[in-house]
Amino acid sequence: MANDVVHFAIHADDCERAKAFYEQAFGWSFQPWGPPGFWLIHTSPKGIRGALQQRRAPVEGGGMIGFECTIGVDDVQATAKAVEAAGGTVSMQPMLLETVGTLIMFTDTEGNTVGAMQYLEGVLDA
Repeated sequence: MANDVVHFAIHADDCERAKAFYEQAFGWSFQPWGPPGFWLIHTSPKGIRGALQQRRAPVEGGGMIGFECTIGVDDVQATAKAVEAAGGTVSMQPMLLETVGTLIMFTDTEGNTVGAMQYLEGVLDA
C-alpha cells in the first residue's frame, strides 16, 4: 500500500445542517450508511472517500483533534462566495502560496476549519 490518505471524516453537531452546507457549497452528495448519524460522502467519481458523522469525543475530556483538510477547487473566489452563501464563514481571505496556488480557510456550519485551494496548473501532476 502506498500510504495515501484514502478517507476523511467531518464531525458535526448537527449532521443535517452540515449535509445542507456541503451540498450547497460544493455539490457533494450523501448516502446513509452504517450506524445512525453516519453518511458516506461522495465528492466526485474520482474523489477521496469521506464520512459525515455525529461529533463525539474520541478521547475522554476532549473533542476531535485531527488533520487539516483542503478541498481542491477550480475557482477559489467563487468557492468563498459559495461557502458564505451556504452559511459558512471565510476565516482567511485568498492567499497566494508561491508555486502552489491560492488558498482560503473557512469555518463550516459545525465550527470545523477547512481549506480550499485553487492549485496552479500542473501542481497536482507532480
